[in-house]
Amino acid sequence: MGEPRTADGDERGGTGYPFTAVVGMEDLLLGLLLNAVNPAIGGVLVRGEKGTAKSTAVRALAALLPPVTVVPGCRFACSPTEPDPGCPDGPHEPGGPGTVRRGRMVELPVGAAEDRLVGSLDIERALTDGVKAFEPGLLAEAHRGVLYVDEVNLLHDHLVDMLLDAAAMGSSRVEREGVSVRHASRFLLVGTMNPEEGELRPQLLDRFGLTVEVAASREPAERVEVVRRRLAFDADPAGFAARWAGPEEELRDRIAAARDLLPRVELDDTALLRIAAVCAAFEVDGMRADIVTARTAATLAAWDGRTSVTVADVRRAALLALPHRRRRNPFDAPGLDEDLLDEVLDRHPDPEDPGDPEGPDDPAGPDGPEGPGGPGDTDRPEDPEGGPEGPGGPDGDTGPAADDPPGQGRADAPAPAATTAPFLPLASAW
Repeated sequence: MGEPRTADGDERGGTGYPFTAVVGMEDLLLGLLLNAVNPAIGGVLVRGEKGTAKSTAVRALAALLPPVTVVPGCRFACSPTEPDPGCPDGPHEPGGPGTVRRGRMVELPVGAAEDRLVGSLDIERALTDGVKAFEPGLLAEAHRGVLYVDEVNLLHDHLVDMLLDAAAMGSSRVEREGVSVRHASRFLLVGTMNPEEGELRPQLLDRFGLTVEVAASREPAERVEVVRRRLAFDADPAGFAARWAGPEEELRDRIAAARDLLPRVELDDTALLRIAAVCAAFEVDGMRADIVTARTAATLAAWDGRTSVTVADVRRAALLALPHRRRRNPFDAPGLDEDLLDEVLDRHPDPEDPGDPEGPDDPAGPDGPEGPGGPGDTDRPEDPEGGPEGPGGPDGDTGPAADDPPGQGRADAPAPAATTAPFLPLASAW
């Protein structure tokens, strides 16, 4: 049984492979970056055949995670501005001093024991001395960070149940012999799996905000570049990482800028109607799909440096947030029917450009085989400063009535002011 570790380096405990040096895998890299900007999206499930850099890309994200401020000496990473009232190391006075540390990625081994995940209580001390001696587990270590599970589809059922409870409640509780300890546990869940080895339980599948399918490239030039970079990294990890230090720093700055912009991104009624129409068309269960798609679309706008959500943002968000939530038969191919997606979005184009429902070319993803901001990409165009502005002025759509055709409001209804829904990153609550 392997020991869990914080993913600050590679498998040998040394220098990690740079995120920006990963070749291709645009959807995978984008999904991880969007969650780094806005953890409220809810994590990523990466599905793909073996040997496709799934684990390499996820572990490389650890070096890009924004720092967090914690209460000094608190083993449960409480925020000094809003500490957990029930923290076992508390109580902490709000507004007290804080210590800044790196964002943390904690790995959960498939064969981990229950006590290693949730923590353990010293029952003898509790009964004899009346002291709740609690040793935190991985759920405590991952609080306000990332919990990564490789081969998540092979995780034991009892561990899956505990993950589901913690993900749903935002806290973890340990009870032994009448002694109970509870602590906050809000984390970004990232999992990788090979579908050939078995599928994931539907309850856990729905807890992942986004899903990405990856496969090895069939382009010889791209495969050659993968081998070239991997051999260079194995020969001199520190030197290879140093050559990519500049692009890594640029990506950290872009994540920080997108986080700062995210609270100012607005989702008007038209954008929300597009999202609802798409989710209804694909017959997803519940409302989590709508919420995750909305958060992802807003984060895509912030990633591109915009404060308005376009049709292109909704389309890209749906392709990431809906494939694992739609109803499908056992032998249906994964992914979404993009023709149906375009048909639904065509009914709700941007008013400024009704003839182009696709919106502008999507620049949100990493920059092709060179990765986001890789060497030789010094002339990369700057992030777009604008895009088609979404509707939402005071004379906007009054909204459809129950018996009106889609996109048509009641002529006798009063025209309310358009509403907006800013989506704050969960990190602000961490």
